[in-house]
Amino acid sequence: MSIHAPTPWLIGQPRPHSRLRLFCFAYAGGSASVFHGWQAALDPSIEVCAVQLPGRGARMAEAPIMSMPALLQQIAPLIARRNDRPFAFFGHSVGALIAFELARYLRLHGINGPARLIVSGCQAPQHRSPSKQYHTLADDALIDVLRDYNGTPPQVLQSRELMELVLPTIRADFSLAENYRYRTGPLLNLPISVFAGERDDNRGEGQVVGWSRETSQDCRVVWFDGGHFFIDSQRSQVLEQVGIELAELSGRMSA
Repeated sequence: MSIHAPTPWLIGQPRPHSRLRLFCFAYAGGSASVFHGWQAALDPSIEVCAVQLPGRGARMAEAPIMSMPALLQQIAPLIARRNDRPFAFFGHSVGALIAFELARYLRLHGINGPARLIVSGCQAPQHRSPSKQYHTLADDALIDVLRDYNGTPPQVLQSRELMELVLPTIRADFSLAENYRYRTGPLLNLPISVFAGERDDNRGEGQVVGWSRETSQDCRVVWFDGGHFFIDSQRSQVLEQVGIELAELSGRMSA
């Protein structure tokens, strides 16, 4: 199969002459559209591939995936086929957890993995808070949770029709995170960049700096103003820092 064969899993404009590919994983309920505009904002040498999971966007009619092992088995072969240049992972919230476990999965199966991992708005795997089992809540209670998270537009929350469309996907993503069980394994051999919000609830003891326990290389923490969804409220600052992290990676590869 061609490296750039179309797939509903990956959204982006191929850049045959780029030096680096960035795979992006959205937060719970998010889609590839979260990363709209990233390609234009980042250096032309970077090709942005936003991962589109089932149950959102053009894949709305597909059943969302509710377990991490099943999701990794689906995504890993797609990443393995895009092995013509170095790549990095960026993920926010549950997307960061997916990116981390995918990096471990690729290494475990002898598949070329990312050269850098950028995890954003996500507790370190060994320091995750006890599950609140949001995915088991009734619809109205789950909508109240989403309102408190302040990441879903009010007009969407107020529309019963829209919420009926998106709640199954949100519930599946919460299930991915809340049923996640960390297992010890070999350290990743790649630098990790940790993006964290200064007013995010996910910043307890070890939940940010604890990412350093997952790699044998450097782990850098970068703080942003804002709560859990600083990826949206501080978009320009996040993109600037992503550019810095990837420029450093490019420099290492060309040295």
